[in-house]
Amino acid sequence: MSTHDKVNILMVDDQPGKLLSYEVILGELGENLIKATSGKEALEFLLKNDIAVVLMDVSMPEIDGFELAEMIRQHPRFQKTAIIFISAVHLTDLDQLKGYQRGAVDYISVPIIPELLRAKVSVFAELHRKAGQLERLNAELRRLSSRLITMQDEERRRIARELHDGLGQELVAAKISLYRILQQTSETAKQEAGNEAAKILDRGIQQVRSMSHLLHPPLLDEVGLHSALRWYIDGFAQRSGIETTLEVQPNEFPRLTPELETAIFRIVQESLSNVFRHSDAHQAWVTVNFQGTQIVARVRDDGRGIAESVVEQQPGSIGIGIGGMSQRAKEFGGELKLALANPGTLVETVIPCTANVLLQEARITA
Repeated sequence: MSTHDKVNILMVDDQPGKLLSYEVILGELGENLIKATSGKEALEFLLKNDIAVVLMDVSMPEIDGFELAEMIRQHPRFQKTAIIFISAVHLTDLDQLKGYQRGAVDYISVPIIPELLRAKVSVFAELHRKAGQLERLNAELRRLSSRLITMQDEERRRIARELHDGLGQELVAAKISLYRILQQTSETAKQEAGNEAAKILDRGIQQVRSMSHLLHPPLLDEVGLHSALRWYIDGFAQRSGIETTLEVQPNEFPRLTPELETAIFRIVQESLSNVFRHSDAHQAWVTVNFQGTQIVARVRDDGRGIAESVVEQQPGSIGIGIGGMSQRAKEFGGELKLALANPGTLVETVIPCTANVLLQEARITA
């Protein structure tokens, strides 16, 4: 539900003329107005709809307003629904107290001041809208948190497998070669076994470096975003078989704060990972532009594209990857945008360029 989504306002009165007057008064709010002429009809609407505000007359036949309010409050779904009483007869302090005891949020006497009624209903309608948005955001946060835990476990298993099958096997081979050295009597054989052990250890060291670089490229800290992206994209193209190009403007791309450089690097990295996993693309293009007032990073591919719900980043349609990229951009006041590129997908990140994201030349050379 966006900030412009309408909410339902239920108006309950046994006199159609009053319902018509409420409809005229509240029509300016632009919400969905539902009319009920009895308590029974009101309960039927409540059970079938999500109601933000109930505006009801106190004096009604069969089920009066007080009884209806008690019945509404007994249902778990409606314990927080805003109920506003309107009365031209029950106007004493005891009547008002009785209304509040039955869960009313307000008690209005006749004659009604239209501006006042609109203002009160508008406040409770907006509160209901915000509560709904918060509930959906919390549900999305729980889903993403669960997905993040799952991905962390998967990443741990992947690293453990790499260590066991890669580095672990190389170390075992090196240990065997070292035992061979101890068992040899010929100097030539010892030299050959020593050389073999050194080669195995070199391969193990290279594997450790590769894993370390993928987890956090040293180039990112040492020489900046441009070089780190160049290194990663060259490696990505070799590993994936997807022809990938990088364009960075200006050529003398400024150094950014470590946090922002890491964020942009991770967004590009995750975008390319999605290209490899989901797009069936043959080519990908990465551009990063410093435009004075903002930094724009784009990743485009020529693959099969994505669903419209993903483009709109609707809750439940995006995974932890896109959710994480969006959150990284928001941390710097930026925005992540998705679009169909026909063919393929365009992922665009726009981050405002403020003084606190640029490293001063003195800090770079210090």
